[in-house]
Amino acid sequence: MKAIFDTHVHYDDEAFDEDRDELIKSLAERGVAKAVDVGASISSSRRARDIAAAYPDIFFSAGVHPEDVPELEKAGLDEIRQLLKEEKCVALGEIGLDYHWKDVAPELQKHWFEEQLKLAEESGKPVIIHSREAARDTADMLHAHPAVKGVIHCFSYGREMAREFLDMGYYIGIGGVLTYKNAKKLVKAAMDTPMERIVLETDGPYLSPEPRRGKRNDSANIIYVIVKLAQLKGISEEEVRAAAWENAHRLYGLSAS
Repeated sequence: MKAIFDTHVHYDDEAFDEDRDELIKSLAERGVAKAVDVGASISSSRRARDIAAAYPDIFFSAGVHPEDVPELEKAGLDEIRQLLKEEKCVALGEIGLDYHWKDVAPELQKHWFEEQLKLAEESGKPVIIHSREAARDTADMLHAHPAVKGVIHCFSYGREMAREFLDMGYYIGIGGVLTYKNAKKLVKAAMDTPMERIVLETDGPYLSPEPRRGKRNDSANIIYVIVKLAQLKGISEEEVRAAAWENAHRLYGLSAS
């Protein structure tokens, strides 16, 4: 049975402070072979780097989430640039736009999204895109940087937007939300998206799938997403596992061996 690769998790989050070491060491026996700890601020990117350094099968990304861009000044962007040079850094992210919360003005979000997309071009790293209630602006900005590729994390739009991102060469990141009763748009998008363009993720400690919704999420819960995807696509769970494993390694430029 092919192992699981969690392409997006936040083991640096304080929700894991009490049992982080025990949990990460238990992942292999629970079917999880690799994971990427995703940075969302300068400080969390540093913590993600330190976690990746401590565990052989954990990698990390560095970037600043749209809710945290007010902290980004030139010095901050320079620190992200240096983190991207680390051996176990596989991506720039998570970056993007989030218009759900009103704390950060859209224009400021777009400014720093643009700056980080330029950094992605400079570094050659794939990007992890956060996009919430900002589909059109996200797509337009990505169209302006055709050399940049990556994944649309926690995809939440319909099949038309999925097709547009796929046509740009992006992977679609799918996690526990797929199992929710109100995820009708995502279900349709997942059914339409070729399995070779889907990667699996948790966004742990957030967005636990049914039947664990409301509890802390971790990489082993991807099994519930695998089951749901197999049902939707009419294929075996092993086929979902195998395709997602290969896709994750292609996304992050890692060896699948």
